[in-house]
Amino acid sequence: MVTIHGTCVLLSDIGVLLRGDSGRGKSDLALRLIDGGARLVADDRVILRADAGRLIASAPSALAGLLEVRGVGILPVPAAGSAPVGLVVDLTPREAVERLPQAEADTLLGIVLPRLGLCAFDASTPAKIRLAAVSLRDGRLERVPASLSAMPSLSAMP
Repeated sequence: MVTIHGTCVLLSDIGVLLRGDSGRGKSDLALRLIDGGARLVADDRVILRADAGRLIASAPSALAGLLEVRGVGILPVPAAGSAPVGLVVDLTPREAVERLPQAEADTLLGIVLPRLGLCAFDASTPAKIRLAAVSLRDGRLERVPASLSAMPSLSAMP
């Protein structure tokens, strides 16, 4: 089990782990995803643990259900207790986002997950994440590298 700096939301049945430096837009992007129906798993600090070949995310108890909304405060939002992580999104500056990126993956606690690099502040980023998550769940995302064939089936995740 490890705790990382990041934010995680549950989108459909897939946990989306948002990573990036402070001020990169993790909480802002989570707010927009939540506004579109996602539920918060954790903001600022995410507890990750491996369980039966899946990566499970949750929040420290003191932060559960709370989201930092810049300019407003720390507020309760619709939340999920935990989520199986199915997608990692690294938040980068707009100019670093590739138009047609190569398939990428990251390994966390021995579990291989698909990874995207996106800019949190682009208006289309929540839609891109929703589309990627649903495509992964339905087995339609062709960007996933062959090395991810050992990844657990997302459709089988609770």
